[in-house]
Amino acid sequence: MSDMITADLVDLDLSADTKEAAARALAERMAAKGRVTDLEGFLADVAAREAQMPTGLDGGIGIPHCRSAHVTEPTLAFGRSAAGIDFGAPDGPADLVFLIAAPAGADDAHLTILSSLARQLMNAEFTAALRSVDDPGRAAALIRGEDAEDAEDAEASEEAPAAERTGTAPAPGPASASPSAAAPSSEDSAATPVAASAGAAADTTAAASGGADRPPFRVVAVTSCPTGIAHTYMAAESLENAGREAGVEVVVETQGSAGFTRLDPAVIAAADGVIFAHDVPVRDKERFAGKPTVDVGVKAGINRPGELITEVRGKAARGEATTAAAPTPVERAGEAGEGYGTKLRKWLMSGVSYMVPFVAAGGLLIALGFALGGYKINKAPSVMDHFVWTQTDSWAALLFQIGGVAFAFLVPVLAGYIAYGMADRPGLVPGFVGGSIALTINAGFLGGLAAGLIAGGVVMAIQKVRIPQALRGIMPVVVIPLISSAVVGFLMFVVIGKPIASAQKGMTDWLNGLTGTNAILLGALLGLMMCFDLGGPVNKVAYTFATAGIAVSTPSDSAMKIMAAVMAAGMVPPLAMALATTVRGRLFTQTERENGKAAWVLGASFISEGAIPFAAADPLRVIPSAMAGGAVTGALSMAFGATLRAPHGGIFVVPLIGNPFLYLIAIAAGVCVTTALVVALKTLRKAAPGTAVPEAGANAQMASADRKQPVAA
Repeated sequence: MSDMITADLVDLDLSADTKEAAARALAERMAAKGRVTDLEGFLADVAAREAQMPTGLDGGIGIPHCRSAHVTEPTLAFGRSAAGIDFGAPDGPADLVFLIAAPAGADDAHLTILSSLARQLMNAEFTAALRSVDDPGRAAALIRGEDAEDAEDAEASEEAPAAERTGTAPAPGPASASPSAAAPSSEDSAATPVAASAGAAADTTAAASGGADRPPFRVVAVTSCPTGIAHTYMAAESLENAGREAGVEVVVETQGSAGFTRLDPAVIAAADGVIFAHDVPVRDKERFAGKPTVDVGVKAGINRPGELITEVRGKAARGEATTAAAPTPVERAGEAGEGYGTKLRKWLMSGVSYMVPFVAAGGLLIALGFALGGYKINKAPSVMDHFVWTQTDSWAALLFQIGGVAFAFLVPVLAGYIAYGMADRPGLVPGFVGGSIALTINAGFLGGLAAGLIAGGVVMAIQKVRIPQALRGIMPVVVIPLISSAVVGFLMFVVIGKPIASAQKGMTDWLNGLTGTNAILLGALLGLMMCFDLGGPVNKVAYTFATAGIAVSTPSDSAMKIMAAVMAAGMVPPLAMALATTVRGRLFTQTERENGKAAWVLGASFISEGAIPFAAADPLRVIPSAMAGGAVTGALSMAFGATLRAPHGGIFVVPLIGNPFLYLIAIAAGVCVTTALVVALKTLRKAAPGTAVPEAGANAQMASADRKQPVAA
């Protein structure tokens, strides 16, 4: 860590008033030392990470951080603000700001050092010293853990000298901790029992537990964050400190960027409770089955560790072994208070994201079958009964029938993984059963949605029932699948199946009857939805609506028109951004111009993610422009009567499109509209000729959710 931060990377009088300005000021110091090669590209990565989850921490700390391809070596910059900067912490602005920059392929040793800093930030003496130091060199030395005596002299507070405080604290002070001492290896830091850290702590644990003969309450925890650099280790340190204070033995597995070492199975078996503090899926979560569990976001592990320990102790006292019912990574609520609407969206997106590959594979196979054998190929006999190796029609029938089998999984997979998002693995069986019943009774896509939600709800209700210890082992294998499948089957066959099937038929008949102005308006609406969030939930709704219509052996003409409009509109944003960077490159940064080259191929392939870097950097101009172009394309596609049997493929399936020439004109029109609007809006924004885009990355927050969403189309 000796060269990770130097005096040149310290600003003790940070004058920025926003988190974007603070990140820029510190990043400029990194760029001046050659640690950052593309300032705007790096700031875009910082802003995108910030938008995933605010990086403000209680205690006046802001720790923006990211891994970026624009960073040459692990670097840390520190700024101290007199006025404070809002980083989204619950207790107010931050006066201590740490900007951590890690290369895209940072090695374990450097990431371990970064995790050491994250742990030090949980030490009140360390932060107090940074608030009092008056020399950038001493501040850098303090962060590095060097020059202990000089740092202590500079860090003395009015109440007591820092040397006295660090001499009596149970945990080592940051000034005296060397990288090797304060930052254990990734293997060592992955699992550290607090009770064993000092004899005094062990005595406190025994006393708090009711005597030396009575074992302490034991907790195992897993912490992880999207980047795996800072919050992962902060949460671990916070939980360990809280455990020490409460007389509880805490062992933490940090699943960070430096890798992780799994907890000893014996330690897990001996634990009385489990705490998950994470914002990415917990790896090998099944190891903790059968334990009282608290499942929260990583910031809860940092901000309220004592409450979490109290909560898990209460669950253990009541005998609530809730791990099997704990939320899945897709559904997990994160911070307390997340609304039901947000959870419902996550459940539905879970099902859709698993369904999309079946749509793409099955739809393209069916489309190829039609291309080779014509539209009567759906009348061909089974290839099991008739297949001639030298006949094109036989190969066409084979492709068509394989695609049909893949399409047959759409509704069951949708229902099964909605239930999985709600109730984890126990939801899969009733979800798939309910989805298959939806197909049997012709309830279609709507029936699959209902079946998945019902299956997940039934399993969650069963899991809340207190079960004797002797029966817990067979619950997920026998009891839950049996009861939940029976309940879901009864409801789908007898109670709600017929009404849903009637609604599905009514919607299909309405779509088949759309003509003229109504069809054009529908195309415009679908175009707006496809370009609103570029692969996010709204985009997925439009795409799923279209693919559901063609997921049959003989789709209606209206359904194929809708599919054509949706794919055409989804191609517009990346193609328009590629064109804009070509015709007016000076309006874009060098990084954006490079992204524009890739956007040609991505747009032609119907991959909307090609426009996300542009929307992340400048959402207020790019997204409305994209929506306008998408609406034009969708409306024109419907007006021209273009049809499409394949659910994916972009320009490469144009031979399978009805009215292909007019279809391409519709796409070109939308691309020109979006390009013109983007160029005009960016030109109006420029303060002076030749000025580079000043805010690339500053507004990424409004579109960063699109980075995390897998493209729906």
